[in-house]
Amino acid sequence: MGNGRAISAMLVANAAFIINDSLVKVVAGDLPLGQIILLRAIMTGVIMVVICHFTGVFRNWRGLVHPLVLLRTFAEVGSTVLYLTALMQMPIGNITSILQALPLVVTAAAAIFLKAPVGWRRWTAILVGFCGVVLIVRPGLEGFNAWSLLALAAVMFMALRDLATRQMPATVPTFGVALSTTVGVAILGGVMTLAEDWQPVDMGSMSLLAGATGFITVGYIFIILAMRSGDISVVAPFRYSSVLWALGLGYFIWREVPDLMTVAGTIIVVLTGIYTFLRERRLSRIPAKG
Repeated sequence: MGNGRAISAMLVANAAFIINDSLVKVVAGDLPLGQIILLRAIMTGVIMVVICHFTGVFRNWRGLVHPLVLLRTFAEVGSTVLYLTALMQMPIGNITSILQALPLVVTAAAAIFLKAPVGWRRWTAILVGFCGVVLIVRPGLEGFNAWSLLALAAVMFMALRDLATRQMPATVPTFGVALSTTVGVAILGGVMTLAEDWQPVDMGSMSLLAGATGFITVGYIFIILAMRSGDISVVAPFRYSSVLWALGLGYFIWREVPDLMTVAGTIIVVLTGIYTFLRERRLSRIPAKG
């Protein structure tokens, strides 16, 4: 039952995040990024404070200053600014395809920093997966630009976020973690607005931001539930559902159609990621070295 709930949570989180990204990308035509981040975070924070109040999170507020919660918040803030900056300049399908390297990065980071056992087969899959990322990014070709590097840097911060989430003790409340994330992102947005000209917000932009707030709140909560309640080797491959959402929304909203190299790279990344986690699942049942 735990894995079933975690898979469902991962699917919901992916859909919520991509819809949020799409709404933010639309609003970015009228408002600067820092203002968008701050306004969305304020509205999200109000929702999270209400949820935390009624679920008793504040009675255990000391758990929210756990070092891993602070580390996760730092990683979320870093990934937010890098990812959204890149999103403003790239097709949503392309940047989402780059993000599919996240499970591979998590596996590699767990092996390097947490001394998790990773054999040669999974290291090979990781290397092949990064070759797929290179096809998407295409360094040295016309399709390459610095925004792709920001997207890759965002992946690194996301990997740190996910590793911190997996290591957090069960006593740390999920809604409290989401609130901590929201506060960190709000501070980021506030700092960014200091270098921007504040723009008036019309009803159309505010409605889109309200929608983004709802979806990002759902995404925050359900991604934490997915990472904490299920076997990561079972749940992680379902991250790839976000590619379908991104490609579909990219086409219907902006008429973005990925080229063949992007599609080929995405397929490679997805297949190697699925293999990596299927391999981990098998090794969790049968002792082996690779």
